[in-house]
Amino acid sequence: MTEAIDRISHIKQLALIGNFLPRQCGIATYTTDVFEALKAAAADLIVDVYAMDDYPGRYDYPAAVTASIAQNDRSSYLAAARSIEASGAQAVWLQHEYGIFGGVAGDFILGLLDRLSLPVIVTLHTILERPNADQRRVLEGLLRRASRVIVMAEKGRDILQRIHGVGGKAVVMIPHGVPDRPMADPAVFKPRFGWEGRRTVLTFGLLAPSKGIETMIDALPAIVAAQPDTLYIVLGATHPNLVAHEGEAYRERLKAQAAARGVTDHVQFIDAFVEHEHLIDYLQAADIYATPYINPAQITSGTLSYAVGVGKAVVSTPYVHATEILADGHGVLVDFGDSAGFAREIVALLGNDGNRERLAARTYARGRTMLWSQLAEAALREIATMIAAKPCRLPSPVAPLTPLDPDFAAVERMSDSTGMLQHSIYSIPDRHHGYCIDDNARALMLVGRMDVLDDVARDKWTTIYASFIQHAWNPEAQRFRNFMNFDRSWCEEAGSEDSNGRTLWALGTTVRYARQLKHRDWAAALFDQTASMALELGSPRAQAFAMLGAAEMLDCHPGHALARTILERFSADHLALLNAARRPVWEWFEIVLAYDNARLPEAMIRAGLALGRADLVETGVNTLDWIMARQTSPEGRFRAVGTESFGRPFAPPLLFDQQPLEAQATADACAAAFEATGERRWIDEAHRAYHWFLGLNDLDLALATVQDGGCFDGLTPTGINRNQGAESILALQLASCTISSLSTLAESVAGPTRAVA
Repeated sequence: MTEAIDRISHIKQLALIGNFLPRQCGIATYTTDVFEALKAAAADLIVDVYAMDDYPGRYDYPAAVTASIAQNDRSSYLAAARSIEASGAQAVWLQHEYGIFGGVAGDFILGLLDRLSLPVIVTLHTILERPNADQRRVLEGLLRRASRVIVMAEKGRDILQRIHGVGGKAVVMIPHGVPDRPMADPAVFKPRFGWEGRRTVLTFGLLAPSKGIETMIDALPAIVAAQPDTLYIVLGATHPNLVAHEGEAYRERLKAQAAARGVTDHVQFIDAFVEHEHLIDYLQAADIYATPYINPAQITSGTLSYAVGVGKAVVSTPYVHATEILADGHGVLVDFGDSAGFAREIVALLGNDGNRERLAARTYARGRTMLWSQLAEAALREIATMIAAKPCRLPSPVAPLTPLDPDFAAVERMSDSTGMLQHSIYSIPDRHHGYCIDDNARALMLVGRMDVLDDVARDKWTTIYASFIQHAWNPEAQRFRNFMNFDRSWCEEAGSEDSNGRTLWALGTTVRYARQLKHRDWAAALFDQTASMALELGSPRAQAFAMLGAAEMLDCHPGHALARTILERFSADHLALLNAARRPVWEWFEIVLAYDNARLPEAMIRAGLALGRADLVETGVNTLDWIMARQTSPEGRFRAVGTESFGRPFAPPLLFDQQPLEAQATADACAAAFEATGERRWIDEAHRAYHWFLGLNDLDLALATVQDGGCFDGLTPTGINRNQGAESILALQLASCTISSLSTLAESVAGPTRAVA
């Protein structure tokens, strides 16, 4: 126990995600009560609340709410993840309920959790016996991510084990919390509500058909016949979703039912979302609490828990939570929809004060085991264990890492007679997503640059990837198509600007590196046929890709007018972009960072070398210096600009998700800088970027799979994305080719390798 208390004392800050008051729903009440219980349990504990918001701007949240998350805005989840990750929180406590998160079956919340490196504990407010495919997918995503899962009934533990195969210490049963209120005589509270002299039966909660109020109204004639002073109180506002759909029609139907049964004077509808303390007063004024719910699978009922907590005699249908909490003589169970049964049991309790009071005393004793303070302490013990179990990162190796030899095995695994497939599930090609020209263009570059391929294999794969590119050209649209289904049908008439620019780059590279004249001739002819469309490209990266291809073409054919025009026009455009975006601490072509960043300075350096312009080389080197500084962790490692950093004006990059493409682009740009300047620091920078693949990164995890030339798809806050798509594999192999050629170049020169006037 002393060790557990000591661990709890080390918890300084938590992030709490769920609905929050003044939003009117059970999850909001629960999350708010959890917050208050945590603060009461540990006064110095910082609890940052992230409130799920179904109507942004509607709620006047208290100061306790750090931020709200717009339910249907995916970017809001990502912003919350960034905030949580940077906050200093040691763990996340998530309240999960279907319907409060955006996306299919609420899958937006998975995107938030995937971007956190913190341990997560999840409270499951609903656990379905028969989830549909999307509900299963989302819940199992949560279960994989969570270090601990809280259920509020033993049945929940059973369902998780039977349906989802999850159990053991990862699943803990912590009952729904209840307030710490003394047991009271209902007669003391009845005058507050004008109920003096009445025998009171209460049901409370957001009004909806699932509450089974019809069953109680049908039971009232028999109850009133036996106990004429009975008053049935239905306390609670109509559920907001029901109001949005049909207004107050459901409430009016219940009133009409009461009138038809002749019990209007014995039913009181209180249309209000009652504040917490006032709600307990209502409960304590009741003689009996009734929950005639109609859903047998309901695994949690906060209203039932509260009734037990203040010691009410309860008559309920046997839904899951009721059967557990009222077991062993702690309440009375009646079959679903059994109005006669409700009438019989309520009449018996109202007619025998001694039996009713003894039942209430037993119920109150059970409620004392469910206090919010006990819930907070139990949860904090689990959270402390999670935090203590979080693996510590071992120091990174200090010895130099040996670059890998280029290896075609994984590229071949992802390729067939049509071309290279885009995606994989782990290492297995995923045919569902077909092919794209981006990857086939990169693969075409690789087979020209990879020395280890034998002539037969090189000829075969060059022809396959070239054929894909040839077939992708759409002369009517004057653009290359990009995406192709597995059945070889095209998904579009024209691909993106980036895919078109990258294809021109691949053609230029093939002109330079292809080993056979037939392939060089084909690439030069297709470049000449298609490259004029480059002049219509507006994306800076698409322009940079086209510049890299044009530089290769001009290097092989010095008189190539179109290649020169591309280099001259786009280098001038990029200089203008740089001048427009430049700030004292921002030496970049755009006001935001994005993907393939290092290609922009690389294109300027290559343009400067091809055109003999020192100013372009200088601009490329300076901007490469700037982006390298932002791609360096405090420990001095390469840190790829993650996808979470994209589109944030003048903002420093965030850690994740880091993609292999960035490490490859940086190594290539550093190789260009060395070729232009002869400064050996660029060799070191290229190797620093390359070592990211080998494990010198923020997670100390290697992305390269040495045994087969594969590469994982990226670094996330929780580890490696273990899929191995074409882009990642090609990034590793092309980077390996660059490092190999750079080593050869470094051995052969002592100064600048290209003279620039």
